[in-house]
Amino acid sequence: MAVVKPFVCIRPKKENAAKVAALPYDVYNRREACEEVAGKPLSFLNIDRAETQFPSSVDTYDDRVYEKARELLDKQIAEGIYVEDQRENYYLYELTMEGRSQTGIVACCSIDDYISGVIKKHENTREDKELDRIRHVDVTNAHTGPIFLAYRQNEALRVIVDKVKEGEPVYDFVSEDGIGHRVWIVSCPEAVTGIQSAFVKIPSTYIADGHHRAASAVKVGLKRRRENPDYSGGEAYNYFLAVLFPDEELMILPYNRVIKDLNGLSKEAFLAAVEEKFLVKETGREPYEPSGKGCFGMFLEETWYELEAKNEIVSHDPVKGLDVSILQDQLLGPVLGVGDPRTDRRIDFIGGIRGLGELERRVHEDMAVAFAMYPTSIRELLAVADAGRLMPPKSTWFEPKLRSGLFIHPLG
Repeated sequence: MAVVKPFVCIRPKKENAAKVAALPYDVYNRREACEEVAGKPLSFLNIDRAETQFPSSVDTYDDRVYEKARELLDKQIAEGIYVEDQRENYYLYELTMEGRSQTGIVACCSIDDYISGVIKKHENTREDKELDRIRHVDVTNAHTGPIFLAYRQNEALRVIVDKVKEGEPVYDFVSEDGIGHRVWIVSCPEAVTGIQSAFVKIPSTYIADGHHRAASAVKVGLKRRRENPDYSGGEAYNYFLAVLFPDEELMILPYNRVIKDLNGLSKEAFLAAVEEKFLVKETGREPYEPSGKGCFGMFLEETWYELEAKNEIVSHDPVKGLDVSILQDQLLGPVLGVGDPRTDRRIDFIGGIRGLGELERRVHEDMAVAFAMYPTSIRELLAVADAGRLMPPKSTWFEPKLRSGLFIHPLG
């Protein structure tokens, strides 16, 4: 059973919502974050990436950075930029991209569900990335970036969500990138009880995006428990902020690959090696977008190719059968010499939102060959998580991204 509870939320006033809402902190490097917040004093990125308030000589992880985040958040709350709802509510968060919408339930999830495996993971986390968010959550005393969770479509929840959306949203705006954002407050006791009861019957939820944020939130909760040995379990730090979406509504874009060189091979030798495991067809100068599972696009020396995995390398294993695994295990590793894609500096990853033109640009600029992927499906993600396995790095790119700052969960 999944514990998914309503919570007391701090959120921007209606007139400030569009100015506050910001893409997740890890979308930007430091230079990009500084450029993004310029002239936008209410953007939550100022708080999420408080190093933007300092000269470059101040380290991103300096203690002063986290104190500045707390100072900015407290100051804006005191100034009335935000309001604090007076009761525990759920919220609905609808995002619309290119006419396609997905609606999630904003709630708090139990850190014990994360520890016990009720909340399932499909990626490893890196300690250095966790430490940053641990300090941010601990110092600001709040969860400010929701974890993106998925659940298998549930009819009872669908009926409640549809009913709530018949009312007027508290927020309704389009962000600069063209994504529509609408939010409803779920305060009706019947709807609140219905949501909570429905999740109790759901055996598992799944982290779609935000593994490091989830791990960090859990570790802050465990730290607070150690500091308060008489804790009851009901304290806010025993839960973390999440938005939960039905699996059927989610869209995963491909996570494409570019490689620095051909590992000492000539073009002819490289293509010959590729043909041992893949059917190779030259498609010309127009970008080739893979049409289905087991198909890949490849851009090499101004020419696009279609690669189709031969039957003998196709696997029904939930991890080895992923397209990202097939490409890594049968081509990138043995032919191009890319060992661990987490650490090998010859490989880079490009989110599908950037399009195939970005692959061509990188090959023209600093790479030798690019691979366009067919997107991993949400069904494949759930199968890997259910098997207790982990996906290769950079297997999924979710769009649209949840905005930070619209929902803040204070830890008390």
